[in-house]
Amino acid sequence: MGGTFFMNAGGKGANQAVAAARLGGDVLFVAKVGNDIFGRQSIDGFKKENVNTDFVLIDEKNPSGTALIMVNEEGENCIVVAPGANAHLMPTDIEQVKEINEAEIILMQLEIPMITIASVSKKAKAILQKVIVNPAPAQNLSDEILNGLFLITPNETEATFLTGIKVYDEITASQAAEIFLRKGVQNVIITLGKQGAYFQNNTQSFKINAPVVQAIDSTAAGDTFSGALVVALTEGLDWENAVKFAVEAASISVTRMGAQSSIPYRKEINFELITN
Repeated sequence: MGGTFFMNAGGKGANQAVAAARLGGDVLFVAKVGNDIFGRQSIDGFKKENVNTDFVLIDEKNPSGTALIMVNEEGENCIVVAPGANAHLMPTDIEQVKEINEAEIILMQLEIPMITIASVSKKAKAILQKVIVNPAPAQNLSDEILNGLFLITPNETEATFLTGIKVYDEITASQAAEIFLRKGVQNVIITLGKQGAYFQNNTQSFKINAPVVQAIDSTAAGDTFSGALVVALTEGLDWENAVKFAVEAASISVTRMGAQSSIPYRKEINFELITN
């Protein structure tokens, strides 16, 4: 027997778009939803969050993506995703989005086809745009995607899957990061749950500890981290302060139930963390 059931807006790309918008970013979201109640609710929700939905496309043949999330007493989750329309977001769809060439940062996740991720990444890198890949849910990434990538942001499980290094602390995170760097990734951030986050590139490395909080649901914590990070980077913060900002935002999200319902607003972030 389980506990309480409720429905909440989610999806990795959607969560990250909402997080970036709530925290002060100028967000253009590219996705595909079904012509169903979930798709319509999603688009309405994005508009209320000031997310540009001009390229949230409607798929007439496939339902909107959904996920069943189970959360244990420690706040950790297990998620089963039915990708639906998102699995049909193809490179030809992205070609419509001329505005993507003006983006300061392009953030992608792995709930869309790998061929689309590879295509966007290749074109963006050719014109020296910054591409961030949050490799979740964990899947193999080609060397072509990794080579020249501005930033990759796996959690411990995803970093372990992608590198073969069992990541559980700062030392093992550094070993995994080194593998990514050798493959041509410019910067690596490995999120470590309640331990915080580890950063490494070819010139610096550091770990940012997470504040101690009472976690009740870790759903969308990684997405909140990603959305917060891109906002901090576009505002010109250095790596250390950008990661601090993202860790603070994620630490707030785990104290609340749900996906998008847990994402904090800019006014809730402790600015002392990023100004000292």
